[in-house]
Amino acid sequence: MRNNDGITEKDLPDKANGENRMEDIIKSGSVISRAGDKTIHCLTIIGQIEGHYILGDGQKATKYEHIIPLLVSIEESEEIDGMLMVLNTMGGDVEAGLAIAEMVASMKKPTVSLVLGGGHSIGVPLAVSAGTSFIVPSATMTIHPVRISGTVIGVPQTYYYFERMQDRIIDFVCRHSGMTEDAFRKLLMRTDQIATDVGSIVDGEEAVKLGLIDRVGGLSDALEELRQKIGERK
Repeated sequence: MRNNDGITEKDLPDKANGENRMEDIIKSGSVISRAGDKTIHCLTIIGQIEGHYILGDGQKATKYEHIIPLLVSIEESEEIDGMLMVLNTMGGDVEAGLAIAEMVASMKKPTVSLVLGGGHSIGVPLAVSAGTSFIVPSATMTIHPVRISGTVIGVPQTYYYFERMQDRIIDFVCRHSGMTEDAFRKLLMRTDQIATDVGSIVDGEEAVKLGLIDRVGGLSDALEELRQKIGERK
C-alpha cells in the first residue's frame, strides 16, 4: 500500500508501520492483517450504529458515513483478499445499519462475520450479511420489532411505514440466513422473554440451531474459514 509520497508499507521502518496501524485502528476501528499470500481487512462494528443524527457524548458509536466508503475501498482494493467483520453492537439507526448490511452482502470478495458479546437489533442483519457467519457461545442476539424515537404522528400511514420497514428487515435476514419468515416473526413477537418489551434473546448455540447464524466459533475459526474462501477464490 503506497502513501502520498509513493512509499509502500514495506519501505517504512517497523516502528512507523506499527504507529500507522494503531492510527488506523483508532480512526476507523479496522486493521489490515497479512499472513503468507493472503491479506485480510478486519472491520469492527461496535457500540451503537450512528445514522443521520449524532449520538450524545460518552456513547461508543460506529458511524455509517465512515463504514460505507471503507467498504467500497475494501471491495475495490487489489491488495485486500477478504474481510472479517467483528460485531459487538447494541444496534442503532435502522436505515444506516441496513445500508451497511446490504453493501456487505453485495461484495464479491469473501466475507465472514463474527459476533462477540452481542449482535442486537439491527446488528442481526449485519451479522447475517457476510458470506459465512460465526458467533461465540457466550454472545447473545436480541430480536425485536422496529421502534422509533421522537415525534410520532398518530395516523395509519405511520403504522404502515413501520410495517414496511419491518418487512424489509425480515426479508433481508431470511434471504441471508437459514431462517424462515414465520420462524423469525415468532421471535420478533414473543412476550415472555424481555421485561416490558416484545422480542427474543438468543445465545450462540440457539442462534445456530435456529439457522440464524451459520456456526458457533471464535476468532481462529472465522479466520480459518475466511482464508479457505480466499484460497478457493484465487
